[in-house]
Amino acid sequence: MIRRGVRAGLIAGLVSGVPSTLHALATGDDPLAATVAAGSILLPRQTRRTRLIAAAVPVHFGLSAAWGVALAAVLPPRHAIRYGVLAGAAIAALDLGVAGRRLPMIRALPVVPQVLDHLVYGAVAAALLASD
Repeated sequence: MIRRGVRAGLIAGLVSGVPSTLHALATGDDPLAATVAAGSILLPRQTRRTRLIAAAVPVHFGLSAAWGVALAAVLPPRHAIRYGVLAGAAIAALDLGVAGRRLPMIRALPVVPQVLDHLVYGAVAAALLASD
């Protein structure tokens, strides 16, 4: 279960940023803003962009893997994608609403694209888990 969850979580984490990246490109915003903000989880007082981007890598992969393991433990095999999307919404509430409220860079991100990223994460992770 752990191996399946880590695999699903990492793959889902790789593609889950598509909505916010497309939104940033379409609106002329910084497509790396979410990455920089993720780095602020590990380095909340850091202002150097390159350091925040570097810090984002272990943060994002660690969170993606951990949520993947959690999803592997709780998602039912039937209607997996539907439940994965719901799980993505719950993860967004925790990541953005609870933890993200404390971090200015995350708080500054447009909410809808970030929520969409989480919904994609849940759907992709669930599809991968269901296909195993």
